[in-house]
Amino acid sequence: MANPPKRFGMILYDGFQLIDVCGPLDVLNVLSTRTEGVSLSLIAEDTQPKSTFPKEWPANMGMAPFTTSQTLQPTHTFESAPELDVLIVPGGMGSFDPARQGQPNSAVVDPIVKFVLERYPKLQYLLTVCTGSGIVSQSGLLDGKNATLFKGAWEVIPQWRPSVQWQPRARWTVDGNIWTSSGVASGIDLMFAFVKHIHGEEIVRDIAGWMEYRVHEDPANDPFGIDVST
Repeated sequence: MANPPKRFGMILYDGFQLIDVCGPLDVLNVLSTRTEGVSLSLIAEDTQPKSTFPKEWPANMGMAPFTTSQTLQPTHTFESAPELDVLIVPGGMGSFDPARQGQPNSAVVDPIVKFVLERYPKLQYLLTVCTGSGIVSQSGLLDGKNATLFKGAWEVIPQWRPSVQWQPRARWTVDGNIWTSSGVASGIDLMFAFVKHIHGEEIVRDIAGWMEYRVHEDPANDPFGIDVST
């Protein structure tokens, strides 16, 4: 690629899913040792450390609250973030409203959507992981496009934005310059596919070998896909 993207941004918020963030970013970390100029910004509404535990655990979402959590430190706010080539939006329990079962948490989602809409016109690519596609769906940018999500949220997220062409069987999807992955660890495969798209297969083999990771190469091979024909 003549002008490969180098300036990456990852959204953080309280209640993000750890592997949604750290899985793709570790691929990016290793990529930065193979190609020059890669930069990363961790972007949130403010610069307070963001926890994998949401401010309030959403009830009746099929998962008991974690008894462990971790924090990551944002490097920029939505106002101070630098110019970006690629923006990544992760999923997590924090995106669900604790008071309205199965609904988006506007306190978390709305500021992210505003930032995505402001930045999208200048991005080369927009990537989502897990229920991050549900967050981005609220922007309208996925309307009419193929997208996928964490299949455990299939009964919830598609109702947030029925105008999206939600794919029940896809490890990841690509529609224009928007890439979406299925749940949690599938974001690693999305990132490898993205690196292959930008830099070619050889560098993917190199990074995957160093990470001792076997890459899922077929986006249609989704072992966690669901049957919605009935």
